[in-house]
Amino acid sequence: MTNNMMKTMRYVGKHGIVRPRDLEALGIPREYLLRLYRRGKLSRSSRGVYTLPNAAVTERHSYAEVTKRVPGAVLCLLTALAFHEITTQNPSSIWIALGKGARTPALESHSLRIARLSGPSLTEGIETYRVEGVSVRVYSAAKTVADCFKFRNKIGLDIAIEALRDCLSQRKATINDIYCYAKTCRVSNVIRPYMEAI
Repeated sequence: MTNNMMKTMRYVGKHGIVRPRDLEALGIPREYLLRLYRRGKLSRSSRGVYTLPNAAVTERHSYAEVTKRVPGAVLCLLTALAFHEITTQNPSSIWIALGKGARTPALESHSLRIARLSGPSLTEGIETYRVEGVSVRVYSAAKTVADCFKFRNKIGLDIAIEALRDCLSQRKATINDIYCYAKTCRVSNVIRPYMEAI
C-alpha cells in the first residue's frame, strides 16, 4: 500500500465519513478513495461518500452523511425533533435549514426537505454534536419548537403543539428559552396562547 493510501486510511479511520474534497484539502489526490474502494478497503455509502467497511453505523448515520454532503446545513424541524427525542413522529425525509440564497442540493441517496431561513432565524440556536466522527449541526430543542410554529403550515399545527408540550414535559427547554426563540422567529404572538394553555 502506498504512502498516500495509508494516509487516506488513517484519515477515514479518524473522521468516519470522508468525501473526495476532504482529501484534496490535505494534498492527497481524490482517486485514492476510489482505488481503496475497489480493493475493498473502503465502503461507499452513496456517491462520493466513503467510510471504513467495519465502521459502526448508528441510527443517526443519515444525519452525518447529509451533513457531510451539504456542509452548510443545519438539521431542523421534524429531524431536529427526532434528534432531540421530542416527538413520536418518524420523518421519512431529512429536514435541513439553508440560507435563502443557498443552492438546493440534489442527493439521490436521501429525501431532503428544506426550510429556508435568514438572519438570526438561520444562525441562532445551533448546537454541534459528533455523529460517527462528523460534526453535525442541529437546532436546539427550544429553537426547534419555535421553528415548528414558524413552519406550522408545512408540518402541521398539531405537530408544533405536540413539540411544545413534549419539550416542556421532558424538560428539554424552558418556557423562557422557547419564547426567546419565538421572538427571533417572529412567532411570539402565534405561540403565546399555546404556552398559556399548558
